Amino acid sequence: MLPMKQKSLSDGFEKYRKKTRKERFLDDMDVIIPWQGLYEAIAPFYPNPQGAGRRPIGIERMLRIHFLQHWFNLSDPAAEEALYDSCAMRRFVGIDLGEEPVPDETTICKFRHLMEQHNLGDQLFLLVNQYLDENGMKVSRGTIVDAIDYQRAQFHQEQEETARPGDASDEERQSVVFRHEGPYRRR
Repeated sequence: MLPMKQKSLSDGFEKYRKKTRKERFLDDMDVIIPWQGLYEAIAPFYPNPQGAGRRPIGIERMLRIHFLQHWFNLSDPAAEEALYDSCAMRRFVGIDLGEEPVPDETTICKFRHLMEQHNLGDQLFLLVNQYLDENGMKVSRGTIVDAIDYQRAQFHQEQEETARPGDASDEERQSVVFRHEGPYRRR
């Protein structure tokens, strides 16, 4: 995970804080995905201007935002908004709002276009899918399902076939599913 510079005051005062499924998912993805290899695959195509002018945002940050867009079905403007709204997403991307702003939607769009222009998305997602598969995650048709929860859902489905009325509620049988279905961006 990208290092954060300093914790904010609110971080120490959340006495009853509990990790959400989104945070656990992002923590898992931070460990499972071979980030360094992905960065190296993009580096030859990423701009590296010399001299004066605004420097591009780091490959690491932009790639992580790109993945958030896919995992959480976010358009470019929605990705910017989600990063301002979600501490878990900012931590995953490595943004400290006390030090810097979130990349704007135009910057996010330009990175997406760079990925499309050089056909990098397909390459990277094939590599990531391989790593996810090796780590017990199932990826199919844009849906990421935790294999443990998938097995639990199958078990509950088998139980449901033989269950009597009044047994465990449907809510207890919900599996954790992170979806990306349909277009993730606006044009």
